[in-house]
Amino acid sequence: MARYGRKSRQKVKRAMHERKRGKLRSGRSGKKVRSRKQAIAIGLSEARRAGAKVPRRKGRKRKSSRKKS
Repeated sequence: MARYGRKSRQKVKRAMHERKRGKLRSGRSGKKVRSRKQAIAIGLSEARRAGAKVPRRKGRKRKSSRKKS
């Protein structure tokens, strides 16, 4: 069974084309995206928002910010 749906493939393809042409920008800062991995991540997150079949993100590692007494 496929992990990714058709819509997710289309979103990633569009993001890669935009990156190649220098049109793809990151979220908050609005800086130009130069990294291939970043472009793929943006495409997948857009696909997730659109309701495409995309596997869940891996859990982030959390820093322990507890103070030692």
